[in-house]
Amino acid sequence: MATDRPILLVEDNPDDEVLTLRALDRNKIENQVVVARDGLEALNYLFGGGRYAGRDISVMPAVIFLDLKLPRVDGLEVLRRLRADERTALLPVVVLTTSREPQDIHEAYRLGANSYIRKPVDFERFLRTVGLLAQYWLNYNELGDHTHP
Repeated sequence: MATDRPILLVEDNPDDEVLTLRALDRNKIENQVVVARDGLEALNYLFGGGRYAGRDISVMPAVIFLDLKLPRVDGLEVLRRLRADERTALLPVVVLTTSREPQDIHEAYRLGANSYIRKPVDFERFLRTVGLLAQYWLNYNELGDHTHP
């Protein structure tokens, strides 16, 4: 029941990127995964800038897995810019981070995160958590048409 929309994974840690991709594969998630390794790359992907100039921006991700501690543009600023633009304001965003800081949790929800999940440090639990997140957002959650707010 996967959608044709990609998953946008915004992650600067190569180990966490590999683990997330492995978890999606292990859970038979067939959606394309676009990896942005910093916040600016994520924004460029979403809005058709930089190396993504000319990308069909009417095809938005089914879900964004967003780390907070990112180079160039941090995750909270990415979230702020997403919610400020009507083209991306309703996209599902799951903050997937190591941060346990109460102010990060509060600010992420204040800015419109749909969920805030701390990355498990245990390998198997990480795989299970990412798999469950993907299953929920791709197979159970009603995505709607995010191109027409």
